[in-house]
Amino acid sequence: MFTRYLKLPLLIALSLLTVIAAVIFGVSKADALQVMLRPNPPVLGDTVSVWIATDKKTGVPPTVLVDRKQFPAFQMSANRWRAFIPTTPLDQAGLKQVVVKGDGLQQILPMQLGDRDFPTQSIWLSGSGSDLEPTDYEWDKVSAFKKLVTPQKFWNGVFLKPNEGEITTGFGVRRYYNGEFANDYYHRGIDYAGGYGSPVIAPAAGYVRLVGTVSQGFRLHGNTVGVDHGQGVESIFLHLSEIYVKEGDFVKAGQAIGAVGATGAATGPHLHWGLYVNGESINPVAWRYEGVE
Repeated sequence: MFTRYLKLPLLIALSLLTVIAAVIFGVSKADALQVMLRPNPPVLGDTVSVWIATDKKTGVPPTVLVDRKQFPAFQMSANRWRAFIPTTPLDQAGLKQVVVKGDGLQQILPMQLGDRDFPTQSIWLSGSGSDLEPTDYEWDKVSAFKKLVTPQKFWNGVFLKPNEGEITTGFGVRRYYNGEFANDYYHRGIDYAGGYGSPVIAPAAGYVRLVGTVSQGFRLHGNTVGVDHGQGVESIFLHLSEIYVKEGDFVKAGQAIGAVGATGAATGPHLHWGLYVNGESINPVAWRYEGVE
């Protein structure tokens, strides 16, 4: 398809092909700074990988910003870096600018964030609903866990299914509570209707950084395990009947970490698995079936 450029002077032809590649593949290039976005374009809930190549091997990570929020970049090889940009159902779809700075250069890549329809549910609650509110201890522990950004990468390839039950509630479901739309709510994970006591496995390797129980005040989440997969990626597992690990344990992909239960705010036995990237709950589908590196 590029044969018509062969008659042009070499430098001009290469420049044109570079521009075409940037348009088609979301690649932007300066003298010593190359940036690529995957997927491009993304839709709400996607995790966007920002791949950065530099000429200099300084060991100083580039900076990656979207809407003035900075996301950490991690060194993947001598002069290659990768950052994750999480997107959620609460984000505004439309054109975003990804600003990357490194080697004294700056690249600004357009990112067209596509909209996506999420199912809705109507929930009718009676009483004060105080049993749905987390305790201060529970809230502080879970919030601190979701903010973890450790430099090592522990996962490899696609994430495993954490339970063999059927999916009953998918990621991103929006809700009406007593007829009022909850603007700041979306289902931050996937629910599996596993049988009571059925095994819950680690979908990927990582360190157990959170263990919480009902007896400790985990009123909303129930018995909980959180696994840090590294580089800002965490899994959290809720409503467990049993916990087989302790904080500080390193678990391998496929290792049993607990059993399905109905503890906390649960109407019946099921597993809630939430996957977080840089503190935001994202759609796990790409991580499960394609792998995100």
